[in-house]
Amino acid sequence: MKFSTLTALLLTACCATTATAEPVTRSMEQALTHSLQAVGNNRLDLALNEVDSLLKQNPNFKLAQLVKGDLLLARTKPITAFGNAPNASHGQLQDLREEASARLQRVQQQQPIAAPKYLWRLDAQQRHAIVVDTSKSTLYLFENVDGEARYVADYYISVGKKGADKLVKGDQKTPLGVYFVEGHIPRHKLSDFYGAGAFPLNYPNEWDRRKGKNGSGIWLHGTPGDTYSRPPRASNGCVVLANDDLKQLENNLQVGITPVIITSQMEWSDEADRNERAELLLTLEQWRADWESRDTENYLAHYSPDFSTSHIKLPAFAQQKRLVNSGKTWIKVQMSNVSIFPYPSQPELVVVNFEQDYQSNNLSNRMHKRQYWLKQNGRWQIVYEGAA
Repeated sequence: MKFSTLTALLLTACCATTATAEPVTRSMEQALTHSLQAVGNNRLDLALNEVDSLLKQNPNFKLAQLVKGDLLLARTKPITAFGNAPNASHGQLQDLREEASARLQRVQQQQPIAAPKYLWRLDAQQRHAIVVDTSKSTLYLFENVDGEARYVADYYISVGKKGADKLVKGDQKTPLGVYFVEGHIPRHKLSDFYGAGAFPLNYPNEWDRRKGKNGSGIWLHGTPGDTYSRPPRASNGCVVLANDDLKQLENNLQVGITPVIITSQMEWSDEADRNERAELLLTLEQWRADWESRDTENYLAHYSPDFSTSHIKLPAFAQQKRLVNSGKTWIKVQMSNVSIFPYPSQPELVVVNFEQDYQSNNLSNRMHKRQYWLKQNGRWQIVYEGAA
């Protein structure tokens, strides 16, 4: 019996080092790999025992059902390809082959030892952060350790039928960008299609709208009751997890707080990346100091010619700031709970969130502010600013 399309993956996956964390999806993938390893060693009875054990845990795991079907068929004739079920839909078989490939590649992945490039700084309220790698069908969970991201676990996911980089409503793509969990819809308020629940994301965000992207309803959600998992590209744009994985993950999600960064290719932090972060932090502090000094022109120099906030562009913004600051005799600006996230689909763009405490001789207020900083001609400048 041969599974020619999976043999190369199988031979390396069976010896791979896996993550120490054991989400449900990881244990299922390991069991699937053990079954295929037994096939590769021509131990079909052992392979069948492995896959039977897998199906006892979750009888709706369609990929495991397909493997079992091939094993039973192998008793009567040679099998030369993965998924030899007679009269099976070509599309369904292809979906399952892609899922098998994605899951075996995930077993090969090493546990991350570096922080992802997209989590420069977490604020004290953000207990966890998520990074989704659409190319690897993987959602990574990180915990906040003194502002730095530390790997916890990873999960198999499905994304949009047409891949990533959503542009318009109905394009069946998953967006790329920096998002936040903005709600929780429990299971009893949803149809069975969404499984164990849903966590809406704030797509389109400020940068999406600036770029003319539209659409809505991008969620993290589960699978129907009769489905363990879906193929790597199966949703209308949402990020979909197995229900058991979503239940495990939801304990770490904070509405309005948890960042969800979606990228088409995971990148890891290095020395150059850390230097960029340090430079931005210094620039952010200089912006605060220039505002506090009431040197309005130095303060405004931190804003890009392309700056906008809501529907106000730089000339009107600058005019307003000059007028307001002319009436100030003193200003104090404090920043706390600062978080910083490089934007995955736009080089040298960074999203900065913080709590701003503004005090002056005639006004005091606090707000949660969001800024987008873009490095242009070697200099960090603000291209968007507004309440978060």
